[in-house]
Amino acid sequence: MALRFSHPLRHSVFFPSPLNKSLRICKISAVNPSPRPIETHKLVLEVKEKLEREHPSLPVGRNGRDDEDMILWFLKDRKFRVEDAVTKLTRAIKWRQEFRVSELSEESVKSIAGTGEAYLHHFNDVTGRPVLVVVASKHFPAQKQDPNESEKLCVFLIEKALSKLPPGKEEILGIFDLREFRTENGDILFLKFLVLFVDAPFVFRPIWQLVKPWLKSYASLVRFCSVDTLRKEYFTDETLPAEFRS
Repeated sequence: MALRFSHPLRHSVFFPSPLNKSLRICKISAVNPSPRPIETHKLVLEVKEKLEREHPSLPVGRNGRDDEDMILWFLKDRKFRVEDAVTKLTRAIKWRQEFRVSELSEESVKSIAGTGEAYLHHFNDVTGRPVLVVVASKHFPAQKQDPNESEKLCVFLIEKALSKLPPGKEEILGIFDLREFRTENGDILFLKFLVLFVDAPFVFRPIWQLVKPWLKSYASLVRFCSVDTLRKEYFTDETLPAEFRS
């Protein structure tokens, strides 16, 4: 599966319903145009002051309540509605604290990373997006002692991918490979984390029907496609992940 995430995912990954908080593409319509820069800055300050006044216990600094880049992204995501941005931003910051995102490291995810079920690809896609690859056939939730292991690995890899974003880019692409997917690989909570599906076998379709309602408007970001499409539209011969070369 290939996932498409926007830059502030580092601020907003959520569980157990993460797609509502983390998989976002900002869409500002002509009916609700983006404010001018000076107006945008005023809205950022308004959110910042509101967070300081109403949620003083939230941390500050990078990914904190006074992170203006993060505030701006949430404003865009909520079409510059201040109250909505404050609500979602508050929940995102609290989630990062509860999930202990800042404590994730190569060492802390070493065991689950060794299974090969997910990794960060060495090359970006044709549009310059860092690429996260998830291999469904290597995902066995029933065998895990910690049911959150896969989520921790994905969050860690997403954070790592976001740190590799080229200037001006705000998205990463994830590939979720559903070839050889079997029922024992199914994990509803984990599937809510996904966005673009590659070669989804028939057995996966009923699971998708369960997941789709949770995604609501974000379901439009999901794409089922063939490996051939992946090769032609997302990579060059030199940058294509090895498992999709044949």
